[in-house]
Amino acid sequence: MLRSWYLLCCLWALHLPGAGEGAAADREIDSAHYRERVKSMFYHAYNNYLENAFPYDELRPLTCDGQDTWGSFSLTLIDALDTLLILGNVSEFQRVVNVLQEGVDFDIDVNASVFETNIRVVGGLLSAHLLSKKAGVEVEAGWPCSGPLLRMAEEAARKLLPAFQTPTGMPYGTVNLLHGVNPGETPVTCTAGIGTFIVEFATLSHLTGDLVFENVARKALKALWKNRSDIGLVGNHIDVVTAKWVAQDAGIGAGVDSYFEYLVKGAILLHDEELMSMFLEYNKAIGNYTKFDDWYLWVQMYKGTVSMPVFQSLEAYWPGLQSLIGDINNAMRTFLNYYTVWKQFGGLPEFYNIPQGYTVEKREGYPLRPELIESAMYLYRATRDPTLLELGRDAVESIEKISKVECGFATIKDLRDHRLDNRMESFFLAETVKYLYLLFDPNNFIHNDGSAFDVVPMPYGECILGAGGYVFNTEAHPIDPAALHCCRKQKEEQWEVEDLMREFYFLKRSKKSTFKRTADHSGRESQTASADASSESSRREMNPEKNTKRRIPLLSCPNQPFTSKLSVLGQVFLDDT
Repeated sequence: MLRSWYLLCCLWALHLPGAGEGAAADREIDSAHYRERVKSMFYHAYNNYLENAFPYDELRPLTCDGQDTWGSFSLTLIDALDTLLILGNVSEFQRVVNVLQEGVDFDIDVNASVFETNIRVVGGLLSAHLLSKKAGVEVEAGWPCSGPLLRMAEEAARKLLPAFQTPTGMPYGTVNLLHGVNPGETPVTCTAGIGTFIVEFATLSHLTGDLVFENVARKALKALWKNRSDIGLVGNHIDVVTAKWVAQDAGIGAGVDSYFEYLVKGAILLHDEELMSMFLEYNKAIGNYTKFDDWYLWVQMYKGTVSMPVFQSLEAYWPGLQSLIGDINNAMRTFLNYYTVWKQFGGLPEFYNIPQGYTVEKREGYPLRPELIESAMYLYRATRDPTLLELGRDAVESIEKISKVECGFATIKDLRDHRLDNRMESFFLAETVKYLYLLFDPNNFIHNDGSAFDVVPMPYGECILGAGGYVFNTEAHPIDPAALHCCRKQKEEQWEVEDLMREFYFLKRSKKSTFKRTADHSGRESQTASADASSESSRREMNPEKNTKRRIPLLSCPNQPFTSKLSVLGQVFLDDT
C-alpha cells in the first residue's frame, strides 16, 4: 500500500502532450534503425579509445593515439561509463568500475579545471555509483550511502574545495590537485565556472552527510545572484576576489550557459523554490534584453545594448531547458531556428552571425557538441513532434559522413570544407551519443514513468530508487533524485519529530480531551491534558505506527510551491494537474 501511494505521489507518470503523434513520427523515421546505428557509433569510438588511447584522457583519432587534456583521469572511460549501461552493456560497465577503482588516482601534481573536473569526473562517478545496482554490480552494505565510486567522487570533489576559499565564495577556475590553488592563479573565472556545482555537490552532501559541498555551491550561486546588474543580467567573466565584472557581455551561451541550467536542475533535484525563483527572474531579463525573433543575442549587461549579434553552438541547450519549465512553444520556435543552421552546414558552427547568416571567422568548427541533440531529446519527450527525430537522423548521417575516421570520430575543424582536427572530446561519448540514443529509444530505463523501481532496505525503512525522473548534469550524467532522500544522517531525529507530530495531531483531534488546572509548588497554575477515553492502550489502537519497532519512513513528496512544480525529460507538472 505504501509503495503504491508513493508511486502515485512521486514517480511522475504523466500523459505527455502530443503523445498521440508518436506513431506517425516513428513511421517517418525508423527509430530502431537509427538506434542501432548510434550504438555502432558508440562502439567505434569507445573501442578505439580503449585500443589506442587508454589510460590517457582522450583519443586522438587521426593519429590513433591518446593525450591527457583535463587532468590525467582516463577521462573518456569515466565519461562513457553510464552510457554503457544506457546502451545495455552491463558486463563492460562492471569491468570498467573495477578498472577505475584500481587505476584512477587524484593525489597527483596536476593543474585541473575546477569546472570540468566537477561535471565530468565527480558527475560521472556519482551517476555510475547510483546506477551500480541496476548494472548488476555487487554493492556494499549501506549503498547508496556508501560505495567505492562514491568515495572516489568525494575524493575528487575535496580536491576542488580549496578553489572556493575566496572572499566572495566564488571559486578560482583552476586548482592543483596536490597543492591547492597556485599562488599566481588568476582570479578571473567565467560565470558558468562559478555556478555549475549545485547538482553534483548537493548530491554528494546528501549521500555522504557532509554539508560542506552543498554549502560552497550555494554560496557561489548566491554570490553571482548578488552581483547581477540593475537590469537583472550577469556578465561572462568576474573577478572572484573583488566581485568586479571583467567581461560584461550577457547572454545564454559560452561562459554563462550551465549557470542557468543548474538553477533549474538544482531546483528540480532539491525541490528548491529559491533556485527556481532566481532562474525565473533571469528568464524575464533574458527575454527583455537578449531575445530577438526567437534568437538570443549578446548584450552589455548594464545597458542591454547589443554587443554581439551571434548564435553560439553552446546556446542550443536553451530549448531543452525551456522544456523543463514547461515553456514548450518558445522552446520549439527557438529550436527550429537552430535547426536551420544545422541544415545549412551539417553541424552547428561554434559562432554563427545571425544578420549575415554565416559562420564567424575562426569559429567555423564543430567539435561534435551535443546541445542541439539534447534539446531535441527533451522536446521529443514532451511533444512527439517528428521534426525532432529528423534532427536526430540528420545528426547521425552528418557525423558519420563527415567525422568518422578509422580510429574514431574527429572534431570538425571547419564546417565549410569539412577539414578535421585530431581530437575526440570525452563528451562525445558522455553526451552526444547518449542523447542521440535516448532520442531513438523511447523504452529506455532513463525514460521510466514510475512503473518499475527498486526497493532498497535502509536502517529506518525502505528507499525507492530507479523509478525515473533522472536529472542530467551538464555532462549528461543522470542523477536519481530519489537517492538524495535515502542517506540523511539525522534520521533518528526525524522520527522523533514525527512521533511528536503524531502525538500533537492526536491530542488536537481528540474530542474527549479536557484540560484541568493544577498548581505547582510555587502556587502557579499550569495546564495538563487528560482524556477520559485516551489511555495509552487506546492511543496505540488509534495510532498503530507507535506500536511497531520498525517505523515506516516518510516517503512523501517534498513541497514545491512554484508554478511549474516539476518537469523532467519533458514531463511537465503544473499546479492544476
